[in-house]
Amino acid sequence: MKNPQSNAPAWSDLLTGSNGWRALGLAGGVALHATNVHVATTILPSVVHDIGGLELYAWNTTLFVVASILGSVLSMRLLAVLGARSAYFSALAVFTLGTVVCASAPSMPWMLAGRTLQGLGGGVLLALSYALIRVVFEERLWPRAMGLVSGMWGVATLCGPALGGVFAQLGDWRLAFWVLLPAVLLLAVIVHREVDGKRVSGAGAAAAPIPLLKATLLGASVLVISLAALTEQMVWNALGVIAGLGFVWLLARLERRDDTTRLLPSGSYSIRTRIGSIYACMSLLGIGVTCEIFVPYFLQTIHGRSPLAAGYLTALMAAGWSVGSMFSAGRSPAVALRMSRAGPLVEALGLGALAWLMPMPDLFDSPGGTVALCAALTSVGLGVGIGWPHLLTRVFTAARAGEENLASLSITTIQLFAMAVGSALAGLVANGAGLTTLAALPGAQHTAVWLFAIFAVAPLLAVGLTRQRPGSRLTGEAS
Repeated sequence: MKNPQSNAPAWSDLLTGSNGWRALGLAGGVALHATNVHVATTILPSVVHDIGGLELYAWNTTLFVVASILGSVLSMRLLAVLGARSAYFSALAVFTLGTVVCASAPSMPWMLAGRTLQGLGGGVLLALSYALIRVVFEERLWPRAMGLVSGMWGVATLCGPALGGVFAQLGDWRLAFWVLLPAVLLLAVIVHREVDGKRVSGAGAAAAPIPLLKATLLGASVLVISLAALTEQMVWNALGVIAGLGFVWLLARLERRDDTTRLLPSGSYSIRTRIGSIYACMSLLGIGVTCEIFVPYFLQTIHGRSPLAAGYLTALMAAGWSVGSMFSAGRSPAVALRMSRAGPLVEALGLGALAWLMPMPDLFDSPGGTVALCAALTSVGLGVGIGWPHLLTRVFTAARAGEENLASLSITTIQLFAMAVGSALAGLVANGAGLTTLAALPGAQHTAVWLFAIFAVAPLLAVGLTRQRPGSRLTGEAS
């Protein structure tokens, strides 16, 4: 097989002509989903103030994440039965329906129904955006396309809070949902023009049954872990994580016994296989970043930053991810390998620096302290970004023959699952470090040290996985 990183294509090869429109369509799907995540998070306090439902506040995120993962699982069947164009249209239709339901919600249960539909459609959009890269682009453009698509998460983190904040400030949170619809229409036009309507070869047998039991186990795992992260009781945090991982263990056993309807490619559950080690590395890098959920709190409590300033300082993590992805995509194989191996170390160093810097209450009194903290925040995302496109590209070639589409569709499932696990672990560490039992300032300082130090272990564990020889293909089943 031709090396996907040979010929070192330029960005202009991807972003001009028909390739440019296709890249916009796929990147736009990720941007739409990710922007919606941050818009909804920003306006939720205004939503609760208007229609009530504070007791159901956290379910907005929980149901959205669970539905997103189920959407990514169902995307394989949609791609096989409907083909690329119709599958994408179906995802946009479900997302649009959910957006309209949210925008017109008279009560919180109505809003939750809309958020579930948005998550379901968005999950399919995410999975298809990654999977269709290998369908609509020639192989040499895969790393560039991966860098562009994955970089959209950072762009959305920068734009989403601003968009939601504007409409929340204007007192009309419903408009924050309505303004997403023109973007949906634009994506539909692009996909109609540039994406082939034929069924994707190798996407899977159209008649193959949907693995409902396995999908339910995966959804239950994410639901349990996400719910555990909502409580302040450390015991329930730990039990939730254990129960969620138990569902994953049961899923892995079912995958070994039943090869006909898989959720993940062969070998995904073992780091002894190449694809298993890639997925594990992706998960560990993703978990390391999820400690960002507490960064705004630390910045406001320890350093007295405003909510807006704290939000955009936190966005430096996402900005680092985007810059790293765009910078590293399309590099030569030797450079890509070095970046993949350096990435976890950069992320770990950034987290270690945050453990040292964040607890200092007078850090912003000097320009040097401000620059140091900004550099540490950026480094966390940068460490993920510089290796991320190459990890994703290797997924395409690491899968067993015939499972390439399943592997690429599974990228979203792995990424979302890592986010759910990381969020629960962050809550577990924070509660154990005394965030809720100590006074506000000392509690935040003590928690910052422990949280960032412990989460630095995740990318350090990924260092060994990046030593896996990049040219080998999966041999043998070790689910």
